[in-house]
Amino acid sequence: MNLSRVHVVDSHTGGEPTRTVISGGPDLGDGPLAERLTRFGLEHNDFRNSIINEPRGSDVLVGALLVEPVDPTCVTGVLYFNNVGNILMCGHGTIGVVATLAYLGRITPGTHRIETAVGIVSACLHPDMTVTLANVPSFRIAAGVTVDVPGYGPVTGDIAWGGNWFFLVANPPFRLVPSEIPQLTTFTTAIKRALAANNITGNDSGEIDHIELFVDSDKSGIDSRNFVLCPGGAYDRSPCGTGTSAKLACLYADGKLLPGGVWRQESIIGSVFEGRVTVTESGLIPSITGRAFVNSDAQLIYDPADPFRLGIPTA
Repeated sequence: MNLSRVHVVDSHTGGEPTRTVISGGPDLGDGPLAERLTRFGLEHNDFRNSIINEPRGSDVLVGALLVEPVDPTCVTGVLYFNNVGNILMCGHGTIGVVATLAYLGRITPGTHRIETAVGIVSACLHPDMTVTLANVPSFRIAAGVTVDVPGYGPVTGDIAWGGNWFFLVANPPFRLVPSEIPQLTTFTTAIKRALAANNITGNDSGEIDHIELFVDSDKSGIDSRNFVLCPGGAYDRSPCGTGTSAKLACLYADGKLLPGGVWRQESIIGSVFEGRVTVTESGLIPSITGRAFVNSDAQLIYDPADPFRLGIPTA
């Protein structure tokens, strides 16, 4: 029987899973990673679907395809994707990639450069296996933007970039607790649709594809608790690396977080990232510290006789 295989390593960062494709992925050439990500989306949707969606995966899973970097100082390049398409950047996924590279023996504790579709990031693997990700420059482009959300009324939030575009809403009309996840998902999905319907976007018409709700935390040592809706309708089990970056950019813009300060962000399931900011010539650089755990090393088998070997389509 003629079977083809793809080598993957699975991990989770604060509960949010990452499936890293080690080998067996498509040849995307050697151009800029942004171009390769576009090519991946246009020409290899079946591969993406087969990695992420049922019967091998789930809506929650985020994929990370290792590719050769353009910049030779980088330990790897990586392209991110999920159940419905490409993702420009993924903070929890990058922490997962670092843990995976360490598991494979490709890196040891120290600082490593990683190339993504939105730029080069730096990741420090600490001896205790936690990772500090120095993300791409992050910023807020608009504060106090109000959109009328059908079924809910006016909702006000900030628009910020943390590697993806976010709409950040404080003190939503629901408790940020696991029992409210269905209502939170419905609410944030309605916000996302309302933003699109009203042509509210990020810079250069960038789609706001992540919605972040947050409240002050009542736990000692924790600053905030959040709920993040990701593209495709799943919620982030981690505090969201790019979402925390966008939040840090808003805090800095409001004078509520200065370089040297620490912001501890808790997710809807209780996992925590530590965030800091540094001001550089390139802009505001948020740093996120968290830990990923490798939980599977597998060969995905593609049997030509399997009618669902390329996954179950989502639409």
